[in-house]
Amino acid sequence: MSKQTIPFKKSPIEHDPDILSPSNLFDLLPKDHDCYIYKEILQQLDTTEVERKYSPEGQHAYHPKLLVSILIYAYSHGVFSAREIERRCGQDLAFMYICEMHCPNFRVLSDFRKDNSEFFHDCFKQTVRLAIELKLASLGHISLDGSKFKANSSKHKAMSYKRLKEKEAELTAEIEELVEQAARCDREEDAAYQERTGYEIPEDLKHKEKRLETVQAAKQALEEREEALNPGKTIEEKKQISFADKDARIMGKQGNFDYRYNAQISVDSDHQIIVGQHLSQHANDKQEVAPALENVRAATDGRLPEKMSADNGYLSGDNLEALEDSGVDCYIATSKGEKKDETPLDESARKLLKADFEYDPKEDCFTCPGGQILVVVGETKNGEKTYQGRAETCAACPYRSRCCQSKKGEARTINTDDKEPLRQRMNAKMEQQEAKDVYKKRKSIVEPVFGQIKNTGFRGFGVRGKEKAAGEFSLVCAAHNIKKISKAIIKGFVRPESGKLVANPI
Repeated sequence: MSKQTIPFKKSPIEHDPDILSPSNLFDLLPKDHDCYIYKEILQQLDTTEVERKYSPEGQHAYHPKLLVSILIYAYSHGVFSAREIERRCGQDLAFMYICEMHCPNFRVLSDFRKDNSEFFHDCFKQTVRLAIELKLASLGHISLDGSKFKANSSKHKAMSYKRLKEKEAELTAEIEELVEQAARCDREEDAAYQERTGYEIPEDLKHKEKRLETVQAAKQALEEREEALNPGKTIEEKKQISFADKDARIMGKQGNFDYRYNAQISVDSDHQIIVGQHLSQHANDKQEVAPALENVRAATDGRLPEKMSADNGYLSGDNLEALEDSGVDCYIATSKGEKKDETPLDESARKLLKADFEYDPKEDCFTCPGGQILVVVGETKNGEKTYQGRAETCAACPYRSRCCQSKKGEARTINTDDKEPLRQRMNAKMEQQEAKDVYKKRKSIVEPVFGQIKNTGFRGFGVRGKEKAAGEFSLVCAAHNIKKISKAIIKGFVRPESGKLVANPI
């Protein structure tokens, strides 16, 4: 039986030898490759601000527009390492097209990323304004959310405030002892040191002094950081600081704690464009609305959204006051304790929640279901208030077993702050079906954006310090927006025209 010839595909080189030497190298890329679209978008960026930092003297530098284009394209495609970006620029056709056949050294890319935080903030704002101009964002409804990203540090290279103070005292005592030892050696004619230089103790002293300087610098940085975040408050002994990134703070939940930053984004509902972003050192979101609104205003030439939605983590007096002052129509989820339970108290065995107590804004007091009035018995400088009834009245109340939790027999207390009227208004608002319908959209607006950012591979910062990390996060958000604009071009919402991008009529 004769062997059959199997018709395998032949090499295209046999049919077209010129394929190995095309007239244009980039003809090898598919005509619809996204690098062409990115090039159109990236040309719209204004780099005048950073160009002023360069000097005409010395060796010619890479143009800032080229470097930022490379970084944005890389971040959009999940490449964050400066060494890997350099490698791609040397062998990946799409990267070669973006970098115009240049191949910047990884240190050039890394230094540009570290040294231009302010420019990246401006770069992000440019993407927001471009998106608004292209009708990809209208500021009709934005959603605010936060997510933790790992700092460029290790929790194993850190100390608590208590340990820093102990170590400072310990090293100070050791240095004093070493200085005294050195003085004794200079005074005494000890035979053991006759043939030696006597530098052993000073070297040890130098090492201890350097360690003391490091500890003192970390202690001072922790004190300054905590004073800025919590003015006037006593620093807790357990508060920690990293020696690598002194601005980062321990954040996490369910045992997963590490040095992180709290990244905040405000996302427009139209095409998931990020219209505002900032980096926070707070582990929770109770103080983030005011800076979020300010950053939206800065990125949109003074405009604010018509509506804003946020999850229950933002339900705080400070946030509600910021929204009240701004005039933005806000929708913030209320917690279980704040929501009214329609089940009659006499027909159920449920516990009494804060929502079961009626608040009187004029008298600033609560009335319990049993008719007792809870008045203010304590108030802090931060506006936190404690309301309490009378123990003897609570003892005779039929709801006592479901209301009072004190083992000592004390009366029921309610804790809130001086913004309780704002809380009450938000509670009432979120009970309405119209408000629930608006809030329901929040998940599909903002949460997928964090998913998209993390799915590209960005889980932590490559730079240290809040200022530089904030610059890198601006770069991340700018890359996200440009990716969205790129997709809008592919879908036909936007088209290039005469070197500019214009919105297609819908």
